Amino acid sequence: MLAASQIQSQQKTEQKKVDNPVKCTNIKEGKFLRLNYPQSIWYMTVKDNIQTEYFNGGKDYIKSTLVFVDDCNYKAIVMEKSDKNDPAQIGDVFNNKIIATQDNLIKVNMKIENSQFDVIYVKEK
Repeated sequence: MLAASQIQSQQKTEQKKVDNPVKCTNIKEGKFLRLNYPQSIWYMTVKDNIQTEYFNGGKDYIKSTLVFVDDCNYKAIVMEKSDKNDPAQIGDVFNNKIIATQDNLIKVNMKIENSQFDVIYVKEK
C-alpha cells in the first residue's frame, strides 16, 4: 500500500512543470534539505550570503561565503569547517548554477576544479 502511494505521489510531482523562468532567488535565504537525506545527516542554512552546511546531527559544519555573479550563478567559498577530515578545504571555491526550480525544489549544478555534479535542495517552507 505504501509503495503504491509513493508511486502516485511521484507521478503527481512529475506532472508539475518546472518554473519558467527559474526562481533563482529561492536559494538566497532559508533552510534546505536534500532529497533522500534525513536532516540528521545533512541540512543547510543560508542567510546574509553565508551558507552553513551541517552534518552528523549538527555537530559538524562547513561555512561558506556566497558571492553572486548574477541571479542564477554564485560562488561558495569555504571559510571555515569543524571536521578536519572533511575533503573540503578552506579557500575552496564551488561554482554553482541554479538550473531548475519547481515549487520548493532547487536544482543546482556545482563545479569544483575538474568535477561537477547536480544537487537538488528542498527548501523548507
